[in-house]
Amino acid sequence: MRLLVVPLILGAMFAAAGIFIVARWPIMEPVTLGMMEGDAKRGAYLARSAGCVACHTDVKMGGAAMAGGAPLDTPFGRFVPPNLTPDPVHGIGDWTLDQFAVAVRQGVRPDGKAYYPAFTYEFYNQFTDQDMADLWTAFRTVPPVSVPTARHDLNFPFNLRWGLKLWRARYMTQSETTPVMAQSDAWNRGQQLVNGASHCGACHTKRGLFGGLDANAKFAGNTNLPGGSKAPSISTEDLLSRGWTVANMAYALRTGITPDGDVLGGSMAEAIAQGTGMLTEGDREAIATYLLTPSGQISVGLPTNAAASSMDSMAGMEGMAGMESGGN
Repeated sequence: MRLLVVPLILGAMFAAAGIFIVARWPIMEPVTLGMMEGDAKRGAYLARSAGCVACHTDVKMGGAAMAGGAPLDTPFGRFVPPNLTPDPVHGIGDWTLDQFAVAVRQGVRPDGKAYYPAFTYEFYNQFTDQDMADLWTAFRTVPPVSVPTARHDLNFPFNLRWGLKLWRARYMTQSETTPVMAQSDAWNRGQQLVNGASHCGACHTKRGLFGGLDANAKFAGNTNLPGGSKAPSISTEDLLSRGWTVANMAYALRTGITPDGDVLGGSMAEAIAQGTGMLTEGDREAIATYLLTPSGQISVGLPTNAAASSMDSMAGMEGMAGMESGGN
């Protein structure tokens, strides 16, 4: 019996030491943006394109803008999008720009702990310092709401936050948005949106047992979205076979109406109402151009500079301060 006890004790000691080391493992890369000046209007547009408003506003329950989103029921448990208003107690009012940039681009909280990948920070890593300043400035214009966020209710072992460090080491990837000189402005802008801010792959790519995106099935669809929803394949081949064109996709991203007259529902309807429906027509066409261009083919795209190559073309785009609960 003693011969069995000693290995068990040693095993427990090594396991405890391993957990301690992982828990203390730093994952944050410091940034110093200081008091960098941002553009609230540009930041509001970026917040729409990145899904911040859609995710962190509980429209169905009449929640205030950015005061916390509807719970997300997943195979790992229930996630609750937090309050992102400037409230100093329940929101992010006591954060700094540097802490905000680390949270968005690195997925690390101000206390150094990792965020769960339900927050799509994997896709935001290529946001520039100016993007961060613009977003931060826009968020500061939102009326503060003193509403606490409910805690996540996750299954074991996913409720052990320190385990996210192991998840990050195994699954965390960098979004691919490097411009391709041979492609059109529209294609490059579409790549930037699809693989970055708009994070299309977060819903349209299935996840494995531990929540990592399946790199071998990018855009191939996902039948296991929160709440039992499904996302179809948006691979180029499948889209073309279903009759999608740049024109009718851009129209669908604005109205939710598909080429056959059906209406997009579920989480996509929310993404359109709170996100793509508020983008410029050039950006919607850019998304369609990127998704509908077969691999290895040079896109025809739009004339040079016709697609918004930045978020500077925002005629009529309202800032975030004027948003009403669930409104546009």
